[in-house]
Amino acid sequence: MDWVGLIIQLVAGAVGGYGTGRMAKSMSLGTIGDVIAGLIGGWGGAWLVGLIPGLTGLVSGGGVGYVGQAVAGVIGGGILTAIAGAIKNATMK
Repeated sequence: MDWVGLIIQLVAGAVGGYGTGRMAKSMSLGTIGDVIAGLIGGWGGAWLVGLIPGLTGLVSGGGVGYVGQAVAGVIGGGILTAIAGAIKNATMK
């Protein structure tokens, strides 16, 4: 993994987390919380995709790999934000 790929994963994850928080208000952690959860989820999502046989090339560095990293980052960021929001809501009741 190169630095450009890592930055793409983090930015895409932040976008995914922020978008999830705005679209599903009940899952929101607040703007900063959504972005932080998205950053972590973006990196984790792309890392998990890289572990799946057959999808490793999707997140390999350079060219098309950057697109795959961005997609995995957005999805991972959104999923982690939704999970963290659901846990927050469950513990607040």
